[in-house]
Parts: sequence; structure tokens; C-alpha cells
Amino acid sequence: MLIRYKKSFKKIAMGLLSYMPREKELRTLRETIEGYEADASRQLFLWRVDEDVVGVIGVAVNEAKAEILHIAVNPSFRDEGIGKEMIAAVTKLFSDRTVVSSESTNRFFKKCMEESR
Repeated sequence: MLIRYKKSFKKIAMGLLSYMPREKELRTLRETIEGYEADASRQLFLWRVDEDVVGVIGVAVNEAKAEILHIAVNPSFRDEGIGKEMIAAVTKLFSDRTVVSSESTNRFFKKCMEESR
């Protein structure tokens, strides 16, 4: 289930974002989270399975598109289709826009789109 980020999820979100190759350093993680908190066009969502928050997906939204900037799943929950479910949920949420990947999420995004065919 997709849930909107709020500050009480900050540590969980930072932990999940740290699984992305470009988000390893604490300073970078803080800047990323602050960017989502400060910029209304950037939205961060968490993915909950039962009581566990196991994934994160960040999106930059404008009138025409929703660009997936970040996507990560806890390694213990990988290969269960959670990434595809998060992309599908964001696509449904922003159904009035084209959902695209960023440079850093492109490979994973393409893989999910190929598997869903």
C-alpha cells in the first residue's frame, strides 16, 4: 500500500533511500529528504506490506509528467514484485500525467515495464 511521506517516517525513508547507489552518504540522504520536504513538486511515498515499510518511491510532478526520481526496496523484500507495484500505484495516482523514469531509475523502471507485459 502506497502511503504519503511525513516527517515521522524520516529515518525509515532515509534508510530505504540509502539502498540507491547515489544515496549512500548521510549528507546526500539529508539533502534528498530536505528536497522532498521543501519542494511541493517533489513527492515521496513509502510502501507498506502488513505493518512493515519496505519500499520508497520519489516523484517529481508537473502538469504533464510524473518523473520517478528514486525507488528502492528493502533487500529482504526484493524479487516479490514490490517495485512493480509501487510504479503501478504511482501510475494510477498520477493517471492524468505520463509517468517516466529519471536517469538513476531508468534501468529498474524499464525492467519493471518489460516484466509487466
